[in-house]
Amino acid sequence: MSARAPFTITHESVLAALREVIDPELGINVVDLGLVYGIGLDERAEGRVHVAMTLTTPGCPLHDSLTEAAERAIASHVPGVREVRVQLVFEPAWSPERVTEAGRAALGWAG
Repeated sequence: MSARAPFTITHESVLAALREVIDPELGINVVDLGLVYGIGLDERAEGRVHVAMTLTTPGCPLHDSLTEAAERAIASHVPGVREVRVQLVFEPAWSPERVTEAGRAALGWAG
C-alpha cells in the first residue's frame, strides 16, 4: 500500500469554495461582492482555515446564515480541511467599490 499524500489547502481553493456561497438578497457570491477580506491558513495546525469577511451592512439579518454557509462550503469543497472559522469584521466598512468586475457585470453595473 502506498501512503496517501496530504492535501494542500490553498487560498485559491478556499476562494473557489466561497464562490459557491450566494448572498440571497443580491444573488451574487460573497467573493464577487467583495465580502471576503482575508483567508488565513494555519501552518502550525494543518487543516485549519480562518476567513475574515464582512456584510454589506452591519445589521444584515443574514449574518448567521452567510457565515454558516461559508463554513459549510469550505469544509465540503476543500479537501483536507478539518476546521473552519469565519469571523465577521466591519472595519473597513464594505462599499460597492469592493465588488469585482464579475460581480459588477452580474449586478448590471458594468458598462
